[in-house]
Amino acid sequence: MKIERFFNTAGPVRPDKHYCINPLSRFDLDEIQSLIHQEKYFILHAPRQTGKTTFLLALMDFLNKQGKYKTLYTNIENAQAAREDVRKGMAAIMNALAKDSFNRLQDTFLKGNWKVVLEENEEFSALENLLSLWCEQNEKPIVLFIDEVDSLVGDTLISLLRQLRSGYPNRPALFPQSIILCGIRDVKDYRMHSDIEKAIVTGGSAFNIKAKSLRLGNFTSREIEELYRQHTTETGQPFSNEVFPLVWDLTEGQPWLVNALAYEACFEMKEGQDRSTAITADMIEQAKENLILRRATHLDQLSDKLKEERVRRVIGPLLNSTREAEKILSDDVDYVVDLGLVKKDRELRISNRIYREVIPRELTYSTQLTIHQEASWYITADGRLDMDKLLTAFQEFFRKHFESWVDGFDYAEAGAQLLLQAFLQRIVNGGGRVEREYGLGRMRTDLLVIWPLNITKNITSDHYSRFERSQQAVVELKIRSGSLQATIKQGLEQVYMYMDKCGAAEGYLLVFNPAPKKPWKEKIFKKTGTFRDAEINIYGM
Repeated sequence: MKIERFFNTAGPVRPDKHYCINPLSRFDLDEIQSLIHQEKYFILHAPRQTGKTTFLLALMDFLNKQGKYKTLYTNIENAQAAREDVRKGMAAIMNALAKDSFNRLQDTFLKGNWKVVLEENEEFSALENLLSLWCEQNEKPIVLFIDEVDSLVGDTLISLLRQLRSGYPNRPALFPQSIILCGIRDVKDYRMHSDIEKAIVTGGSAFNIKAKSLRLGNFTSREIEELYRQHTTETGQPFSNEVFPLVWDLTEGQPWLVNALAYEACFEMKEGQDRSTAITADMIEQAKENLILRRATHLDQLSDKLKEERVRRVIGPLLNSTREAEKILSDDVDYVVDLGLVKKDRELRISNRIYREVIPRELTYSTQLTIHQEASWYITADGRLDMDKLLTAFQEFFRKHFESWVDGFDYAEAGAQLLLQAFLQRIVNGGGRVEREYGLGRMRTDLLVIWPLNITKNITSDHYSRFERSQQAVVELKIRSGSLQATIKQGLEQVYMYMDKCGAAEGYLLVFNPAPKKPWKEKIFKKTGTFRDAEINIYGM
């Protein structure tokens, strides 16, 4: 019986077990071979779970089959536990090299010599001497790939980089011809804090022999379709044509997300397990929601990064939609780009639609759990959401709880936006969804509430599988800037434009006055405005 391949969401891709894009096609292979031929040391970096390890393993096999070099991949993440203890860190790194050279290349030299070299040398030179001896006794030049370098900290990382730099002039006869350092971040953003000296040494100064930094990108839209078609070819299960643009819209090609959506739809959801059933856009939307609600591993790691101060300094202004670009340090932006959380296109923005949903939901997760609201309170007799009743209730909720709730947010500067999204999410968790748009300088947060009106429930699953008809309502929260009249005038036009873009029939404008000394009785109001042919309810807060 042939074992069915599947979409991989954990660890390196194995083509015999997983659907995959050829790893070597994701980089300019000629450029990398040229760098190796020129005896260059360089950096490969990309966010987690984008295929770095898969690529390096494939490149190792490719180069070894050519026969010109002896190429070794090793992962030194275990040395992270040594932290400032350089001797323990070097022992972990040298042991990893010895183990991998034996297992991958059947080379016994490192396995038989690393402990002796460490005993006879200072920890600050032991690795350099071991690599030198290994290269000396090999007929072929050594090419070395070192993964998870930026997981190391402090003096252990400094010592590693400086030993590689020290041996660099002796390549290729007495040191590796070429070394690729691999991690999430570029070497210039390696920051090595010494617990003893409380100093910072940047990776760029400790490893100034770097010739180039290469970044592994996301899948293209063509590669997404190619990956999914492999499943169709092997199982006969088709994907509806609207699936491919939807997956691109949700993920913008982030490899883990692309694989996770397909795995959820084809292997976890009961209706998708029937290979005679086509995978539809609605099933992909449900797969997305399942991943978010389950807080899948990748998304959980993303939420953990949101706690870092450097990340907060970038994501906070994005969520707040303020004109604070000049206040964001470029190093912080580069760091958050390297993590894969944001992109720099025409403007700085959150990387994809799923992250735009996950980030505010994670930041308000505990808040949602403690907001005592039920969707049933706002559903009309014909199954619609009474948006006016809902937003009037939020207006009162905001007035009573804003200060106390916002104080509990890690991202207090975006408190109004996050509280609104937590409130709406608490309501629509009963079956709808909220789509979000925000960014630097917009001075507003655009939300699209989508509520199903005619649901066909699949009796073999626990979720609603299709939105045959839906109510769509634009909700825009705008920060008051200048006069109230001018803010409302601009807001009405922006709500209308977003309604027109989304095809929504309803529009609602919330105007938040951030002035702390302004009494609430002057901030709270409700009125109706119009722009062109659209009537828009306005709520002051």
